[in-house]
Amino acid sequence: MNQPATQRTRVMVVFGGRSSEHSISCATAGGVLGAIDRDRYEVIPVGITRDGAWVLEADDPERFQLNPESLPEIVDNGTRIMLPDTVNSREVFVDEYGARRSLGVIDMVFPILHGPFGEDGTLQGMLDLVGLPYVGSSVFAASAGMDKHYTKLILKHAGIKVADGVTITERRWMHESEQVRAELIDGFGFPMFVKPARAGSSVGVSKVHDASEIDEALRVAFLEDDHLLVEKAVIGREVEIAILESMPGERPRASVAGEIKLSGAEFYDFAAKYLNGPGVELECPAALTDAEFAEMQELGIRAFEALGAAGLSRVDFFLTEDGFVINEVNTMPGFTPISMFPKCWQASGLSYPELITELLEVALAHDREQLARRERSLAAR
Repeated sequence: MNQPATQRTRVMVVFGGRSSEHSISCATAGGVLGAIDRDRYEVIPVGITRDGAWVLEADDPERFQLNPESLPEIVDNGTRIMLPDTVNSREVFVDEYGARRSLGVIDMVFPILHGPFGEDGTLQGMLDLVGLPYVGSSVFAASAGMDKHYTKLILKHAGIKVADGVTITERRWMHESEQVRAELIDGFGFPMFVKPARAGSSVGVSKVHDASEIDEALRVAFLEDDHLLVEKAVIGREVEIAILESMPGERPRASVAGEIKLSGAEFYDFAAKYLNGPGVELECPAALTDAEFAEMQELGIRAFEALGAAGLSRVDFFLTEDGFVINEVNTMPGFTPISMFPKCWQASGLSYPELITELLEVALAHDREQLARRERSLAAR
């Protein structure tokens, strides 16, 4: 399955997808395509349309730039990607208007999809079934990390403090809206945050200031998911840390910390994250004491390990008067050049292109270990 040493490693970059974060995934792809080391890696860009068609995309980073006037999107160009039909082959083909040709043996898939049908374990399960290795968390960790409700349960069980919240299902809201509304007002007060349980990039998130805004906030969140999380607003600094998986046998690594400073924006929303919206400043490294930084790094790594994550994650905290509280763990964080994850690693001494190389090389090393384990298992039977 391995290619000769003289050949570049063949990487299939997969992006787009069916979720509401389709354009963010495309923007991430633009950053990766523009920065990946072409001397080491041969890139096969594969886009997934909003309808779920896998197409061979143009290797053109400029095509996927994100701006308020024109959000990038994968358009069905008539091609179709065909994954291997057995785990004994990693050869991928493309059908171009009835003509089938090989794209070669894929050494590694770099799935940079955000949201459902990409970040939530579904794509990872599909790749596992056909035996293609990939960067990032496997099915369980991706699924648990995507669902804020289950993330909290796992972290609580690991003894890690998380923000207080309650999960509300769409069914309960439909049948018990008055009771739910009363429980939220009595249990949380204002302001509170309403979030879809399985969405990212602040899509569907609302800050609720009074009782008159509850119904609309839940309506918007339920457009994204059938269960959502309501949390009391936490008073504290918003700080984040980036985690990278290490080589086999080594503990994950944590970057320097970054801080989100709001100077007018209600919260760190979509525009602030991806469109350089006003009222938000990203400071990296954040001003922390040595003790605070060491504790934050340890908590970030513990959260990564508790979920069984792989590849990369961004762990989001509030630093309150009572210490650190974890808000979320993102197993496929925003990865555009202006996103916090690469910014934290750049401040730690790892450039954007080097970060991409590190992710790929670590994933390749773990794949080699998995193959060796499989061979040992087969030989022992």
